Amino acid sequence: MKGAVAFSESLFSLLFILSTIAATSGNHQFREAPKFYNSPKCPSIHCSTAAAAKSCSDNAVHVAMTLDAFYLRGSMAAILSVLQHSSCPENIIFHFVSSATADTFHLNLTMAKSYPYLQFNVYPFNDSPVAGLISTSIRAALDCPLNYARNYLADLFPRCVQKVVYLDSDLVLVDDIAKLASTPLGNEAVLAAPEYCNANFTTYFTPTFWSNPSLSLTFANRKPCYFNTGVMVIDLERWRAGDYTTKIVEWMELQKRMRIYELGSLPPFLLVFAGNIAPVDHRWNQHGLGGDNFRGLCRDLHPGPVSLLHWSGKGKPWVRLDANRPCPLDALWAPYDLLQTPYIIDS
Repeated sequence: MKGAVAFSESLFSLLFILSTIAATSGNHQFREAPKFYNSPKCPSIHCSTAAAAKSCSDNAVHVAMTLDAFYLRGSMAAILSVLQHSSCPENIIFHFVSSATADTFHLNLTMAKSYPYLQFNVYPFNDSPVAGLISTSIRAALDCPLNYARNYLADLFPRCVQKVVYLDSDLVLVDDIAKLASTPLGNEAVLAAPEYCNANFTTYFTPTFWSNPSLSLTFANRKPCYFNTGVMVIDLERWRAGDYTTKIVEWMELQKRMRIYELGSLPPFLLVFAGNIAPVDHRWNQHGLGGDNFRGLCRDLHPGPVSLLHWSGKGKPWVRLDANRPCPLDALWAPYDLLQTPYIIDS
């Protein structure tokens, strides 16, 4: 059985690579997305023609995402879903972080051709220093330095950008992102995200961590609740004031010396923020939809309303659709796919 599971995982990894090559090669292009317009009640952010002034407008909704070739197809779909369900799409400014070693010209060109009306900036991320801090995790995909770019948004973005909604590339929204962006952070919280306090929090850290009182006491007087870092509202002003990038890096440096966790970029966030974040309704991160569909097993939605569907996990909807092995919920992602050479599903 273990051999069968390993083969299934290898197959999906190969399909993911082939799907990525297809989506980013010169023979496959993305369609142009339609233009979306503000409703009459939307405040204006066009008081100045200068791009910098628009980026600093208090009426803008700032969305941060990473951008790379491997997840470009997912990013294109996520952007379309954000714009399509927004009441003020012209007020959304996207901030894309890409590796400094990536083909940023191709990424910019692809984005501009598919979204000619989109307001966006691309920020090169020097991943060399981060690469030296990364410890091997239980999944190779989690070791990509760009996964850690969310730690450095406050340093990368203009200081006038005070608050951002950070989104992963494997999700779609079915609600107005302005509702998520307006999440109250209270007087002290640096970020907001859906919390899951019934999860077994101990599994996110190694016995080495829990057996060391000087480490395990980190969570003293804090309610240890898991949260998924793929959907967050971040107050960048408070982040800068508290120097939270340094706090996260210090935990990563400790991890290099004595392995205290196994799951890539998530545990440092939990160590710094768990129990001290502003809560967000679970409807804004229906995560885990990328759970393996080995032997036909697919994830269902959590009970309750849905505003955002998140294919976190190994299985990405575009890969499963291309392989003609979709999970039922992958059909909810398909309408946002802009690839011009779509998959074919047998009837």
